[in-house]
Amino acid sequence: MKKMIFLKKYPAAIFSGAVRYLFFISLSYVLLYPFLYIIVNSVKSFSDAYDATVTWAPKSIYFGNILSAFKVFDIKSTALNSFVYEIISAVLQFCSCAVAAYGLARFNFRGKRIMMGLLIVNILVPAMMIITPSYVNYSHMDFLGVLGLVSKLTGHDLRPNLVGTPLVFYLPSLLGVGLKGGLFIYIFNQFFKGLPKELEEAAWIDGAGSWKTFLRIIIPSSGPPIITVSLFSIIWHWNDLFFAQMYMNEPTLAVALNNFNANTTTEALGLDMQMSSMLDVPILLSGCLLFIFPMIVFYLIMQKRFMASIATVGIVG
Repeated sequence: MKKMIFLKKYPAAIFSGAVRYLFFISLSYVLLYPFLYIIVNSVKSFSDAYDATVTWAPKSIYFGNILSAFKVFDIKSTALNSFVYEIISAVLQFCSCAVAAYGLARFNFRGKRIMMGLLIVNILVPAMMIITPSYVNYSHMDFLGVLGLVSKLTGHDLRPNLVGTPLVFYLPSLLGVGLKGGLFIYIFNQFFKGLPKELEEAAWIDGAGSWKTFLRIIIPSSGPPIITVSLFSIIWHWNDLFFAQMYMNEPTLAVALNNFNANTTTEALGLDMQMSSMLDVPILLSGCLLFIFPMIVFYLIMQKRFMASIATVGIVG
């Protein structure tokens, strides 16, 4: 009787609750389905992969596909390249963007509005639109045409070719204009603007300079943007395909997965074309699982720290 009264009294609340649960269940399915599909098909045996009766529950767990993926994608080499080229660049860019954002947020100087405008342009303009001049610049690295002028006078081209070296990633990251650098500066800038200026004034009275204030006061008080930018920077750099394929000769793990074709398994495992074609899908999915696994672990670790930073940081920007 009470249930009937509740249904009559609150029909709108019941309907909205049902729609909300339906929406989140559908969204969870869309987000989790590809991930579950990769996991299940990565551990399927050869017989289960081509058994129409086996869909989500393999008859036996088989890790041979993952071991084969180590050979096919040369995980040791490609994962090391991803770390050397991408992760180090992500750390460098994180540091440079924090410094640049602090300068824009806390100091007044001539041309500040112009630099803020250029920052917005950097966020809005896709990297693909400037890839040609960027490649030409890195292949004949020069600064304001100085080396080009000296080359004309001496008759020898002194402009170094940085393409194929980690410097094509490190230099933009050090200058804060690497992958998504404008967005990271903007995130830091918005948070730094909300910090009380009394913190810096107290540090200056105690004799701290700008760098010491930044490192001792501002950074410890900026937990949320630090976690956010570090997450975005490392994950986006790890997933980077465009720049790694454009500039580097040695492939990263993302490039190796993208370049996978019908001959890759045949050459790596020494199998005939028919057998390798049957193993292509399980091995490719195993490679995808190995690719996303480090980032999932990293995200879970950083998520806990992100929640802790919200609770411990006493300043809200």
